[in-house]
Amino acid sequence: MRALEYLGLRENHQQNHCNNNGSKVNMIIIDYCMPGMTGYELLQKIKDSSVLKDVPVVIMSSENIETRINECLEMGAQTFMLKPLKLADVKKLRHQLTK
Repeated sequence: MRALEYLGLRENHQQNHCNNNGSKVNMIIIDYCMPGMTGYELLQKIKDSSVLKDVPVVIMSSENIETRINECLEMGAQTFMLKPLKLADVKKLRHQLTK
């Protein structure tokens, strides 16, 4: 719920490309397992947003469930990373996002 509020995605909030502090959001990293909603559900809300739909979203999880990974990628996640992350994972992510 805090992510929805931070991103301006809660109902009755006006959306903009900035968070409540006025900082521009240029990448969103979320865990698949969160209290209140899954990372997939948050990803859906982000991709349904006319303002945030083009912001890259990275989803992380410690669970390697192929159907879950494929669903997130099909919904528009930039990538799905398995935890624990390694330095090589972070370098790969950096390379993907700077293309």
